[in-house]
Amino acid sequence: AGPRSPPKEDAFNVLDLAEYTKSRPWWKKVFAPSSGSSAEKYNVATQLVIGGVTGWCTGFIFQKVGKLAATAVGGGFFLLQIANHTGYIKVDWKLVERDVNKAKQQLKFHSSSNKMSPEVKSKVDEVIVFLKKNVILTGGFAGGFLLGMAS
Repeated sequence: AGPRSPPKEDAFNVLDLAEYTKSRPWWKKVFAPSSGSSAEKYNVATQLVIGGVTGWCTGFIFQKVGKLAATAVGGGFFLLQIANHTGYIKVDWKLVERDVNKAKQQLKFHSSSNKMSPEVKSKVDEVIVFLKKNVILTGGFAGGFLLGMAS
């Protein structure tokens, strides 16, 4: 029941994460914050591989999802046509035509005032700057995307 002594300082091991990550060069290269473009961080071959692999994966997924979406839309349209032909549903074609014409007028109105909002323009400018700074990466991505769409 005597007074307690304070815990020893060396009873706990302190792990300094900053020093830990500095001793791991691959970790630092991949995840270190850097304001430079990929052209400054990676050589040409690495940029082409990164762009090509990500492009191929994106193209492959895009192709599969596109086929699925086209099948779903086409199948749905086919089923609606069968249901209309057999009399399960009745389509008011005059109403459909009126709505389509109204949509056309709205599209013509919006396309005549073809000015981008400042937010959209700034994002487009950011994308253009990124593409210009990372031409090799972008080229690899585009090639990989086309290969992914073809496979």
